[in-house]
Parts: sequence; C-alpha cells; structure tokens
Amino acid sequence: MAVEDWQKIQAKTFLKWLNTKIQVRDVKPAESLQHDLSDGVILIHLLEILGNESLGKYASHPRLRVQKCENVHKSLEYIRQRGIQLWNIGAEDIVDGNLKLILGLLWTLILRFTINDINEEGLTAKEGLLLWCQRKTACYDEVDIRDFSTSWNDGLAFCALLDIHRPDLIDYDQLDKSDHKGNMALAFKIATEEIGIPALLDVEDVCDVAKPDERSMMTYIAYWFHAFSHLDRIETAGRRVEKFVESMQGTWEMEHDYERRMRELLRQIAERRKHWETSKFTGTYLDAKQQSAEFSDYKRDIKRKWVTEKSDLVSLLGNIKAKLGTYRLKAYDPPKELSPETLDREWNMLLQAENKRSMLINQKIREVKEALRREFADVANEFGLILNTVSLELSGLDGDLELQLRRVRTLHENIVPIARELVKIKNLQDMCNEANVEENDYTVYNYEELEYEYGLAKESVAKKLSFLENQIVARNMTNLTPIQLEEFESVFRHFDRDLTNSLHELEFSAALASLGLVYDEQEMHEIFVDVSRGGKSVSFEQFIRFMVEETEDQNSAEQVYQSFKEVADGKPYVTELDLRHSLIPEGMVEQLVKTMPAVEVEVDGNKEVVYDYEKYMETLMRGLEDDKKNGRR
Repeated sequence: MAVEDWQKIQAKTFLKWLNTKIQVRDVKPAESLQHDLSDGVILIHLLEILGNESLGKYASHPRLRVQKCENVHKSLEYIRQRGIQLWNIGAEDIVDGNLKLILGLLWTLILRFTINDINEEGLTAKEGLLLWCQRKTACYDEVDIRDFSTSWNDGLAFCALLDIHRPDLIDYDQLDKSDHKGNMALAFKIATEEIGIPALLDVEDVCDVAKPDERSMMTYIAYWFHAFSHLDRIETAGRRVEKFVESMQGTWEMEHDYERRMRELLRQIAERRKHWETSKFTGTYLDAKQQSAEFSDYKRDIKRKWVTEKSDLVSLLGNIKAKLGTYRLKAYDPPKELSPETLDREWNMLLQAENKRSMLINQKIREVKEALRREFADVANEFGLILNTVSLELSGLDGDLELQLRRVRTLHENIVPIARELVKIKNLQDMCNEANVEENDYTVYNYEELEYEYGLAKESVAKKLSFLENQIVARNMTNLTPIQLEEFESVFRHFDRDLTNSLHELEFSAALASLGLVYDEQEMHEIFVDVSRGGKSVSFEQFIRFMVEETEDQNSAEQVYQSFKEVADGKPYVTELDLRHSLIPEGMVEQLVKTMPAVEVEVDGNKEVVYDYEKYMETLMRGLEDDKKNGRR
C-alpha cells in the first residue's frame, strides 16, 4: 500500500474516532485532521473528555499563530504529564498540519484511552485484543485470525463475532461465504444499528485493499471488544437473576410440600383417634387379642411412619427458615392450623388416645406379671421421655446458628451413651415374652419402637448437626448457593469412608474428580498439601473453602439486586426487553413480568409499561430499606 493510501485510511478512521469522542460537547465535528486540529481547540476538548478533567484556561478562538501554538503546547504538556510518551513532535508540527505526526499523536491517544485497558491473561493490549478475537471465533472453521490486517478481508471474522454474542441478529450458517463485501457490509450495519458500535471503517477500507491498515483495524475492533464485554456482564447478571428465581421457586415448592404433608398427617391422626373412640369389644378373649394385635401393628407400622414424618416436617420447616434467612428474605410462618405447635398438640392427644386404647385392651387381658410390667414400663417410659426431650429440643431450636450448633453438639454427645439402656429394655421384653406378658398399662412403648425412635433421634441429631454446619458455612461463604453446598457436602460424606469427618489424600482426589476437577498426580498432591495446610487430611470446612474458591457465582439477595440494576443498565426500572436481552429463559421472564410491580413511564415521548425491580426486591429482602437509608446498596 502506498504511503498516501494508508495515511488516507488512517486519517479517515482517526477522524471518525475523534468525532465520536467530542460529540458529547457542543463542538462542531472535525472535517480535516490537518486543518481542524491546527488551532489546538478541538485537541483540548478531546483531552478533557478522555482525561475527565479540565486543562484550564486557553484561547478558545485563536487567530494568531502564537495563540494556536500555545493551545497545542498546552495539550502536549498535559499528555506528557499523564505519563504518555511523545517522540519528535512539537506544537508547530500540529499547527502546520503535519499529517503523519498528527496521526501518530492520535494513535498514541487511542492506544492509551481506547485499547490499553483491554487485558486478557496479562498480555499487552494488542496481544490481549488479538487473543480475545481468536477465542471468540475459535469454533468457526472459516475464520483464522492471526493479525489485525489480512485476517479480516472476507468479513467473516466480524460476522462470527456477531454470531457468538448475538445470534439473534445474524444467521452465520446461511451466509454466502464467498460474498466478502456483502458479509462485511452486513456486519458493519448490524454493529452500528443494533449494537451501537461507531462506524469508524468503511467496507472498502478492509475488502478493497490487500493489507488493511493495522492501526485503523485495532481502533475499530477495540470498540467491538468493549461493546460485547458489556453484553457479557449483562448476561452474567441475567443468569444470576435466573438462579435467584430458581432458588425462590425451590423454596416455594418446599413451603407447599410442608403444608400438604402437614395437613395429611393431621388428617390421619384425627381419623385414627376417631376409629379408636368408636371401636367396640365383643367381650371375648380372641377379640381382645385381635384388637391388641391390630394396635401393635399400628405402632409398628403406621405410627413409625408418622414419627418419621413428624420429624421430617420439623426438619423441613427449619430448612425453609434457614434458607430464607441465608438470603435475608422474609421468614415463612405456616398457617396456624398447620404449625408445629398444632402438630404437637394433636400428637399429645394421639399419645393420650393411644394410652387409653392400650388400657382398654389391657383390661381384657389380665395374664400378666405386675412387677415385670412395672419394671419394663419404668425403664421404657424414662427412655421414651429422653427421646421426646431430644425431639422437643430439636424442634425448639431457633435463633443464633452458633448457639444452635452448641446445643446440638451437646445432644449428640449425650444420646450415644444411652444406647446401653436399650440392652436393658430388650432383656426385660424378652422376660415379658417368656412370661406371656403381652400388654402393659403403664407404658405405650416396646423395645422395637424405642430402638427405632432412638435410631431416628440419633440420625435426626446427626442430620441437624450437619445441616447447621452447612448453614454456617453458607452464611460465611455467601458466593456458594445452597444447591451447590448440598452437592459438595454430599460428595464429602460419600468419600469420607472411615467416618473421621475428614478426607485423606486419595479420598480428597476422588471427591474432586467426582465434581469434575481432575489434576495430574503432582498437581493434586500440591493442592492437598495447600488445602490441608500441610496436614494428613482435609476437614469438612477446608474442603468447602476450597470449593468456594473454585466456584465463581454468588447469589446473595444484595447481589441479585445489583444484578437487576445491571440488567436494567442503571435505570430505576427494568423493561421486558431488558430481561430478554440478558438471556433469562422465556418462561422465567413471563413469571417475573407477572410478579414484578408494573409502572408506566415516558420513553422518547411514548408511554411504556416497565417493572419496578426495587419494590419487587423490597418485598423479598429483610433490611433492604434500612440499607438504603444508610447509603448501602
């Protein structure tokens, strides 16, 4: 390319770049770099815009050469003060319209204020921008970007960048790959009209030359980088909103499941009590024995299911409250008729009905040994009271998580030793069986029931212990979602083969592999040493902390608020189009539009329905209003 040709293309591109920068001020656009920059006024405007500060007094309408030189000199001194190196250029060169030096000066400013902030893996701005282009187009067979010149002649590289970021705007597969000018024109048109990228280049600047000007290309492609980096952030914010809504849906499903199961359990308890109240004895021994057998079957089958369900419902309600608390959302309080207090009252009435039923049956069966019956009942009732106390202690847990954790640890330490009482109960029951003692008016318990409830109580304590540890970790490590934490905890427990609540190196390696984190032997050993801090094993907390470091996404309610704000591009409201452009799934957008407060605003002279995400978040977040008053967003 002749010197005059590259200067012509570069001058045209840099002139367009200059005008896109100064258009924010009431300044007439430049028409010629040689003429319009000669008095230094436009150059001062440009530097004040780029540097976001005033250069002080200057001659705004210079007529004399000395005034023009002073303006240009002031501009060059400011550039040098900003640490920008300038070589072999003086004020006279600009005033005299030395195009080559003017282009060099503008390229220096473009590098500093448009390109140098591009960074990919610590490379230089040019290398980073090239690496970004290569990564984004790597999956397109026809595109091979090696430089900022000839690699772009056919227009496919620009089309590929559009397709990878906004496939809704271009159908890459349907392009005529041989129509270089057509593809280039299409890409430039979409970039300008749909993305808002300034039209710094013309089609002929790239297609009609063997080697397009590298500096002009870099200047233009840098705008593509900044535009799509902004879109990537909006998509990330949209994914965070999506995950938040998914989490809320999970919580709502848990609440619905709790109410449905609680209502069914209470119904079955009421029906059982009514059945016992209407039951009649025929007066025969066989009838009494039959009813006794039916009562035993109930306690062995139905009641055990109810005990399990009762425990699970208490645990489920606690999980719902803890999950909402983790996100600082409004607490869930079930309807009064489905509350744990109502269940406890009905359960106590059931126990009373059981006792009454047992006494009615026992009145018909008197072949018992009183002393053995009393001895068995005393031990069994005491054991049952202990189990009931444990259950009440668990169901009553509330408030500070650390305080709950200390209480549950105390329960865990106390419940293990009482297993030896089961041996005594088993021996007493064997003695009763040998003596044909089949009923006992002094207790509603038997060995199998107590053994089952003991196992259930011990398991409930252990589960509660793990759950509280889980929630404390979730609270302290806010960028980890409950779903992720549950997955990581499950993996940790699975590979903790020796039940030491820690993972040895082989177990740790297997756990990471199951989560898709595979390293070579040396890397794995180094990671293990680092995570265990030189120890022989990795604790649960160390494991979770490591996974937190490997997990980027974070989804606290405050972050969701910021994500809504970013999806709205800083507006105090969000439009349906904003939600769709952030790539939130269609069904979820419809749900948000239905649930978010709608308001009507004027946009470009037209009335438009928009959605107030601030009020929407206020209905879900505790303390948001206080945070606003204190200036914490």
